[in-house]
Amino acid sequence: MARTILALSNILPAGLEPLESEFAILRLWKEKDPQAAIQQRQNDIVAIVAGPGRTVSRKLIEALPNLEIIGVFAVGTDNVDLDAARERGIAVTNTPGVTAQDTADAAMALILCLARRIVEGDAYVRVSKWPNGPLPLGVSLADKTVGIVGLGAIGAAVAARAEVFGMTVVYHGPRDKGAAYRFYPQLLEMAQASDFLVLSCPGGAETRHMVNADILKALGPDGFLINVGRGSIVDEEALLVALRNKSIAGAGLDVYDNEPYVPEALFSMDNVVLLPHIGSATAETRGKMAHLVIENIRAHFRGEPLKTPVAA
Repeated sequence: MARTILALSNILPAGLEPLESEFAILRLWKEKDPQAAIQQRQNDIVAIVAGPGRTVSRKLIEALPNLEIIGVFAVGTDNVDLDAARERGIAVTNTPGVTAQDTADAAMALILCLARRIVEGDAYVRVSKWPNGPLPLGVSLADKTVGIVGLGAIGAAVAARAEVFGMTVVYHGPRDKGAAYRFYPQLLEMAQASDFLVLSCPGGAETRHMVNADILKALGPDGFLINVGRGSIVDEEALLVALRNKSIAGAGLDVYDNEPYVPEALFSMDNVVLLPHIGSATAETRGKMAHLVIENIRAHFRGEPLKTPVAA
């Protein structure tokens, strides 16, 4: 058996080349018939590498009798059927910690772009509207309240940045972490108190559509939604209605419910800023993430402790 890694995602910038001396690499995105390629080598596949949007389903797991480890090229593991992996005793690893600073930068970039109309202003200059009059006024960040949903590593990094801009930080999550910010047990109440609602919590069943029509209504016509967590956290239909009706001021989105496909209705809205899931997309951070994926796979097959195992 040629031990094979099934790569559903390319872990740029490093790639999986460091493992080629130890494993065969099946790069699924290069295959004309991905399903046939998996079937031909299903007995050889001992590891899977998958990034966000690349689903590791129960069906796929059950089709690979010799699968031992799944390396997720991301912090979130909502794209993996963890129950199916657990039942088979398959190890799952992710890349926590290293993404926090860059993802927080992306969140702040979205906040600034919305508040100061940066994207809109760029277009305003490029299409020569400036001679016809000034761009409509933006919004100051000073003395505004940012409500953070999920005060983990990313949320804490967003909080630190927001404080530098003179913002008041509050947060919501499953428990009070004893942080130096006000904790809101109820998301609805925090949305009412927030000018910017930042989502930095994990995806999955527990958080699916937690930001619904009621939360958006509570955020109100002067409030902005920022999502750098997972697209599944937001009810996209409710968000489209809220944006269309201007019942919220705007939204900055890095993640979507059906990536890489984005609701086309968002494209024509001038009160949204859209990014293609680039929260951690710097050479430095993606390099660290790739290193973790590779080191976890090596550790597993050498019988060493995993670097960043996902709890069973």
